[in-house]
Amino acid sequence: MSGWSNQLIRLWFFFEGENMSKVRELLDLGQSIWFDNISRGMILSGDLKKKVGEGLTGVTSNPTIFEKAISGSHDYDSAIQAILGRPKKLSTVEIIQELMIDDIRAAADVLRPVYDLSNSHDGFVSIEVSPSKARDTKATIEEVRYLWKRVDRPNLMVKIPATIEGLPAIEQMLYEGININITLIFSVDRYRSVALAYLAALEKRAGEEKPIDRIASVASVFVSRIDTLVDDMLKQVPANKSDAFRGKAAVANTKMVYQAFKELFLSERFASLAAKGAQVQRPLWGSTGTKNPAYNDLLYVDSLIGSNTVNTVPPQTYIAILDHAIPRPTIEEGVDDARQLLENLKTVGIDMRWVTKKLEEDGVASFEKSFDGLSRFLEEKRAATVV
Repeated sequence: MSGWSNQLIRLWFFFEGENMSKVRELLDLGQSIWFDNISRGMILSGDLKKKVGEGLTGVTSNPTIFEKAISGSHDYDSAIQAILGRPKKLSTVEIIQELMIDDIRAAADVLRPVYDLSNSHDGFVSIEVSPSKARDTKATIEEVRYLWKRVDRPNLMVKIPATIEGLPAIEQMLYEGININITLIFSVDRYRSVALAYLAALEKRAGEEKPIDRIASVASVFVSRIDTLVDDMLKQVPANKSDAFRGKAAVANTKMVYQAFKELFLSERFASLAAKGAQVQRPLWGSTGTKNPAYNDLLYVDSLIGSNTVNTVPPQTYIAILDHAIPRPTIEEGVDDARQLLENLKTVGIDMRWVTKKLEEDGVASFEKSFDGLSRFLEEKRAATVV
């Protein structure tokens, strides 16, 4: 699994004019740091370019991020007015897509040197399909094709939620040669399904003698939300039985995902694809900002450093990484303990299968709420505009 590692020397020359940073030290260990945030102001001010100079190699977005960026600033006012003033009236969903596409294109252009120097292994920007389509395979496929064509950047990844209905869309889109970021993964079992969809798509392409060396994908495993829910459930358990589990389920679950990743991508099945140029589908750790102030602010960074991984971090976590991250390989430390901890959760009445299913449902609903909020904001803008 050295495809990405072999590109580090190329990227080093791109970053060599900058001071050494913790982000670059993590890159040396095989972990890319992406920024889980995007806004027009960040791009136009040069802040994103500055972060790339510090070693940042990607950007992710979602409906919640865009809702905050668009409704929480005046950076988009002129663009919204221009869209509303067009002769052809767009729906609210189309307006949202126009605004997102402009930002994603601009960010992809900033990161294009990383993409080129890493030989298409990194430098990606992610945009997500409308959350209302998370349970609709056909609609998801149609929107992925639309976004891929409209953005028209090779370092784009389109995000598809890892719902049961999303799995066929994921495999089909990868088969068509579109880079896919699979999001809202919580369980090891669902991670396996996502990784197997990636392998099946590449095998189908290879069987038809289509190239597979430029297709990139990440499997986004959400981390901190697991501790948030499990810790809340532990409030019903006496302290002498629950203290051993608080703030530990999320890291333990993520370590098990990494073990599944190694099993699949060190297999003979993948080796045959790698011989044809295939990249590994890197696991991406998402939702890695620490939500409980009682926990270390880099709990979900320092504990999950490993080769062929990505950690996409919110702004405050990125700042903390630059200041006091401890870059060293940690993802495989305490694996047996992590496995046992997840098993022992059953003794206090916590079923991780229920936890991960609940978190998937809540995740889809949360993104739908953000998308609906942004839609209402733009409808108010439309109503206030006299064209």
